[in-house]
Amino acid sequence: MNKEEFGLFRKKLGKTQKQLAELLGMSLKTIHSYEQGWRTVPAHIERQLFFLLINQRGRNTNRIPCWEKKQCSEREHCPAWEFQSGHLCWFLNGTLCQCTQQSNSTNKLEVCKACPIFLSLME
Repeated sequence: MNKEEFGLFRKKLGKTQKQLAELLGMSLKTIHSYEQGWRTVPAHIERQLFFLLINQRGRNTNRIPCWEKKQCSEREHCPAWEFQSGHLCWFLNGTLCQCTQQSNSTNKLEVCKACPIFLSLME
């Protein structure tokens, strides 16, 4: 996530820099650093921003779980199925999707950002 995206997401959340700092449990200076591009936005902060945006939009109805959309045969061993969070597969590490199974959390998020399940949540 670059500085422009970070600032845009903050504005979409309707938060000031100070409010976002409090929400994410970090200093105001850290938020400034992300928005100025002085510091790279870590993957865990990027994931939190996506989580907040998706939940702010109230996408709680008519969600088809990832294991149904992808017709997953490994679902019983996947954290998304275990926690009945098929709409949060992008957020959870250790999911068994073929495209992300061997990825670390940073790489996984990059793959997931192109996934139809994630994209439908961001619409």
